[in-house]
Amino acid sequence: MQVFSTSSAAGRRRALTVCAALATWFLAGKSLAIVGPAREGQALAGHVVSVLIREARRAGFCSGVVMADKVVLTAGHCAKRAGDMRVFYRDAADAPVFLEVQAVALHPGFKADAIARRLVSVDLALIQTAKPLDPRFSAPDLETNVVALGQPLVAAGFGVALEGEQASAGVLREIGLTARAPLSSRLVWANDRGGAGGGACTGDSGGPIMTGDGARLLAIIAWSAGEGGRHCGALTQGILVAPVRDWLRATIQGWSR
Repeated sequence: MQVFSTSSAAGRRRALTVCAALATWFLAGKSLAIVGPAREGQALAGHVVSVLIREARRAGFCSGVVMADKVVLTAGHCAKRAGDMRVFYRDAADAPVFLEVQAVALHPGFKADAIARRLVSVDLALIQTAKPLDPRFSAPDLETNVVALGQPLVAAGFGVALEGEQASAGVLREIGLTARAPLSSRLVWANDRGGAGGGACTGDSGGPIMTGDGARLLAIIAWSAGEGGRHCGALTQGILVAPVRDWLRATIQGWSR
């Protein structure tokens, strides 16, 4: 997740352009989004929400996947203290909804310093909201099959459509990707199916990577890379959900009790 300072008036104006609804609780924000030849993610709108984060004089947001009526799955690096997070979406009348967070559970394999120390990390977190989400949201089925090279995938998120352009964020977009090497028991790597340089970017962390038909959740977006000094458009990396099914089930059941 990337953030920008809210210490200047210009920074605050840019943030409000990204999502005017953030003004009621956050001063500014952005984090990983779909760039390139993406389309609006209407087919996945019933599964994906925004996760808002506040840190001192900075703020940001990630995407998240609904797992139960009060549970959202997102990237571990997006998780903060419960009091510094909100789950955000718009209701049927297009009014902003901010749900307080009651509990946060990081996967035991998550390591905050994994990139700097070149460690393997299970970059996942579950968030429990204080009140149920709108009934229109539901959990997607989980993919249990092994990923194959060349397998078609779909990634989605609320992040920026143009790298570095905060005002292009805030709309759920999706894009077709293809699984590429290397194969892993924990991760999936993917690039733009059409070869046009699309993929996850700022604001999409925590968003879903679905099977090609959009029917089953395969992975959670955790990282992206670009070419020529850019951070998006060349590679999208996700944490596979099949290997963590027991943790997901145990945590959600524990909260339900």
